[in-house]
Amino acid sequence: MKPIWCITAVALLSSSVVFAEMSSGERDRVQKAAEVITALRDAPDKGIPQDLWDKANCVVVLPGVKKAAFGVGGEFGKGVMSCRTATGWSAPAFMEMAKGSFGFQIGGQEADLVLLVMNRQGIDKMLKDKVTLGADASVSAGPVGRAGTAATDARLNAQILSYSRSRGLFAGIDVSGGVLRPDKSANANAYGASMAPYDVVNNATVTVPAQATVFVSALGTGVRATTGQR
Repeated sequence: MKPIWCITAVALLSSSVVFAEMSSGERDRVQKAAEVITALRDAPDKGIPQDLWDKANCVVVLPGVKKAAFGVGGEFGKGVMSCRTATGWSAPAFMEMAKGSFGFQIGGQEADLVLLVMNRQGIDKMLKDKVTLGADASVSAGPVGRAGTAATDARLNAQILSYSRSRGLFAGIDVSGGVLRPDKSANANAYGASMAPYDVVNNATVTVPAQATVFVSALGTGVRATTGQR
């Protein structure tokens, strides 16, 4: 039998992986992502159609993307991603989007991006390495509001539906060419270097860091009432 002190030390080491410390920038990112989701859910008639939200397997939120960063290459957006589990939304993995060669398609100096991942294909690759939107994963500008629901049939084959919000209004946006990948340093800060982003969103037993509960709470229960599945 191992000494009690040894077992205790291992337990403390394991818990430190889950309760690692986020930086102030990461905490701010989570808070702003929660505000975007709250605005989305408070105005379903003017934002993402509820039926598409209900069908989404995962959601990526990149708040406060700067207009000047579009079309010039390099990193232009940082955010978080959560996926549905049998019990609710997963702990969020930190993500970043880079090398956007597309133009800023709405007004305003900055915008929030919301990506609905409609199926699990491509998610594994995204979390283990990266995906190029439009190449590795099909992407389409998502329809908006109740009127947009009728126009979704032609877009349901897309793996990802993309939206932007500027000045309080949601609109579909083409993000083809953007490269979406895990933010390795932020994930290491939040969960420890040994915790892979794939495990964060696929393992329902991963504890949500205290600073990230605001985002998971904004997402809601995450469980589909009709199936109770992802």
